[in-house]
Amino acid sequence: MFLHIFVMASLKTVVHRGQWLGLVLCLFALRSVSGQARYSVPEEQAEGSFVGNIAGDLGIDVKRLVSGNARIVTKESRQYVDLNRDKGILVVKERIDREELCKKTTPCSFSFEVILENPIQLYRVTVEVTDVNDNTPAFPKDEIVLKIVETAALGTRYALERADDSDVGINDIQKYILKPSDHFKLKMQTQSDGSQVVEMVLETPLDREKHEEHTLILVASDGGAPQRSGTARIHITVLDANDNAPVCSKQVYKAEVQENSALGTVVTTVSANDADKGINGEVTYSFAHVSKEAKQLFDVNAKTGEIKLLGNLDYEISKSYQLNVLASDHGGYSDTCKVIIQITDVNDNSPVIQLMSFSSTISEDAPPGTTLAVINVHDDDSERNGVVECSISSDLPFKIESSLSGYYTIVTDDVLDRESVSEYNITLSVTDQGSPPLSNRKTIQVKVSDVNDNSPKFDESEYRRTIPENNSPGFSIFTVRATDADWGQNARVSYFLEEMEINGASLSSLVSVNSESGVISAAKSFDYEQIKKFDFNVTARDAGSPPLSSVVPVKILVQDQNDNAPQVLYPVQTGGSLVAEMVPRSADVGYLVTKVVAVDVDSGQNAWLSYKLQKAADRALFEVGSQNGEIRTIRQVTDKDAVKQRLTVIVEDNGQPSRSATVIVNVAVADSFPEVLSEFTDFTHDKEYNDNLTFYLVLALAVVSFLFITCVVVIISVKIYRWRQSRILYHSNLPVIPYYPPRYSDTLGTGTLPHVYNYDTCRTTDSRKSDIKYMQPMSQSLVSVDDVGADSAQNGHQRSANSTLVRNTRTYFIAY
Repeated sequence: MFLHIFVMASLKTVVHRGQWLGLVLCLFALRSVSGQARYSVPEEQAEGSFVGNIAGDLGIDVKRLVSGNARIVTKESRQYVDLNRDKGILVVKERIDREELCKKTTPCSFSFEVILENPIQLYRVTVEVTDVNDNTPAFPKDEIVLKIVETAALGTRYALERADDSDVGINDIQKYILKPSDHFKLKMQTQSDGSQVVEMVLETPLDREKHEEHTLILVASDGGAPQRSGTARIHITVLDANDNAPVCSKQVYKAEVQENSALGTVVTTVSANDADKGINGEVTYSFAHVSKEAKQLFDVNAKTGEIKLLGNLDYEISKSYQLNVLASDHGGYSDTCKVIIQITDVNDNSPVIQLMSFSSTISEDAPPGTTLAVINVHDDDSERNGVVECSISSDLPFKIESSLSGYYTIVTDDVLDRESVSEYNITLSVTDQGSPPLSNRKTIQVKVSDVNDNSPKFDESEYRRTIPENNSPGFSIFTVRATDADWGQNARVSYFLEEMEINGASLSSLVSVNSESGVISAAKSFDYEQIKKFDFNVTARDAGSPPLSSVVPVKILVQDQNDNAPQVLYPVQTGGSLVAEMVPRSADVGYLVTKVVAVDVDSGQNAWLSYKLQKAADRALFEVGSQNGEIRTIRQVTDKDAVKQRLTVIVEDNGQPSRSATVIVNVAVADSFPEVLSEFTDFTHDKEYNDNLTFYLVLALAVVSFLFITCVVVIISVKIYRWRQSRILYHSNLPVIPYYPPRYSDTLGTGTLPHVYNYDTCRTTDSRKSDIKYMQPMSQSLVSVDDVGADSAQNGHQRSANSTLVRNTRTYFIAY
């Protein structure tokens, strides 16, 4: 629905039929406007005078005018009317002079648009300026001089200069009065263009001999209230007889001239002929009844009749001019030639672009179709010269749409992405259809505001870093870095750890992350032997609203350092006993004496062990394998070889710097046990111990013996009890399910030393009746010799374990 409101501020304004027709045509042209209003205001109103209630007439709430930042936009350089948003009314902003605004054009009006934003609404308002009788009729000259021959025929017409009144309608000149009217009377003639010609008609003959001169007063009066009038004095000189008047070659001259014609261009030439001879036949030319505007633009040569261009023509101001050229002879006779000049339009006006509403910033999440700007384009030329085409670059995510005549809107045509393009320069091009065409350009700059639509992105999909063990707390391991394609707060990234437990400890007790820089630091000193690696996640979160985040997995590998010396597992070094390996004198070359077993809890090359003998003699009997720790004979045993052999084996790892351990291996070279016993008894008394140690050994042996006897008694008692229980079980109907666990073969290596134990298990459905029986190893090669001839249960267990390490080797354990 379109609103058409016509408010007339003055009931005295009379609307003629032609004016009603103009209003109807205006209505038809503005049917696409959201709302229209028309007001009437007299000219010369004081500033602040009421024009119309725009809010009430258009049905707009006053609050909407304020919230929509309603404002007046006009194409003209001056703004005559202002909008009072608080009251919703239009008031006069500055003095309105109808004559200055429209000259003689009626009706006189000016238009402007009222624009509201959010959403954009456009209302067209037309204000008609009614005439006030503020101008007095004035003649071009205060005195009109005429020369009339005394023989002038009755009814001869004499054209007079017409008075000019800038007002229009009833306020324009309505009548002329000639005083006195003894010989002449006035007659008005209306021309084809609607203008009137004032002529003075001779009614009674003149007699120069009676009155050589006559003085008349010509009064021009308008119809305004109060009435205004102007006067001109007519001085008539009566001449002697001149009986032929000039006659124009044509009654009507027509000419065309382009609006951009240069000054001095000859438009046309008028001519008139006089049948008289001599001075009475000379004709001079002058303008009669010509408007001020025409006199400023054209000039006629008094002798030749050439009409030349004096000023710059403008088709948009006036499309044609009518000139009256008076051809007069010296005898007072004259004739009037009518000249009609048509102005030809030239494409001399470039299209004008006016920005009506514009948002310099647009959000990147704005949907397609969002209005960015409203522009007005107009061309003062006419017809094809005034038809314009408006366009913008096609490679931009914007398009231009025509909203109504002369108005265009720039809207988004695609999804915006600030991270791809943060700023656009939209160049608006307008071209008319003239020949040659004229164009204009206007560039507007649009910035895309950021929306938090991008999550932080880490430089790597997974971080894998290494830290050496035994690091100092606070050691910076590495830095995670995430970037956010957004801007400002939306791109400000903070880092956080996802709390979790690693080997029973919280992640925060192991590492920490700087929320600003992303530096991951160790919270403690790591020990490779306790923790070799651990995984956790780091979250990067931006400061947008709502915030976006991303997670990256981090794997920390603890790098082993050579901080552990090798540990010798075999042979076991005891403080009060001496283990000796026996080698028969008949042993061949390469005979396996024993094997030194050691481990290193480090890893990699830090755990690679090598073995070597310390202080080997020139005729060394033994050598140790550098990789496997096996001690073998390297030659045949001779009688010169001592029974007691003490070998010092150094176990060294491959770390930098390397660490080592030393083990002493005692070897007995003999074929019989007594020989070994005697030799090692002396050896032990001479080298290791003193006499006071014997007392403690005997005491320890007694305690061990007592504990052994106690254990035997307890075991026997338990056996008898279980036997009795098993007898009861045998009489039950429950099935007995024997279980035989697999027996593992003994293994011997540089890194591990497994202990193998054998068990016989007898189980029933009643777990309280089950029995586990410990079995001794199948191979027993380690023998023990002490001064009381008895073995404790603890030493027996040790012998069992050692027997799994060295096979086919007779070993003596000697205690004292």
